[in-house]
Formats: sequence, C-alpha cells, structure tokens
Amino acid sequence: MDGTRRANLAKGTRVRVVQKQDQRTGKLTEGVVQDILTNSAQHPRGIKVRLADGIIGRVQEIVE
Repeated sequence: MDGTRRANLAKGTRVRVVQKQDQRTGKLTEGVVQDILTNSAQHPRGIKVRLADGIIGRVQEIVE
C-alpha cells in the first residue's frame, strides 16, 4: 500500500519507515504506528509517523 497517503494509515498499522539519518542509504525500520505527525492528506516523500518505540520517520511501505 501507499505510504504517501494519510488515509492509508492508522494507529496500530505495521509499517516500514526511513529515518532522517538513513535517507541517503534508504535503510528501512519496521514498527507499529503510535502517532501520525503529518497533518496534510498526502506527502510525496511519505507521511511522517512516530512508531511505538519512539522512532520518527517517513512511511515507505505498509506491511500487510
């Protein structure tokens, strides 16, 4: 699913995000959404979220 649309995300969704320091390498971190930080309906680089373990990143993939 598409991580650039806010409507595809909800608390408890399992996602893979790219953290700010990993943007060059593209390393993804998997976790569960705790908070959605982006207010707009969509964002071209991915919706920014806070994961349950405190990591903040932009959603690249939604895990089914």
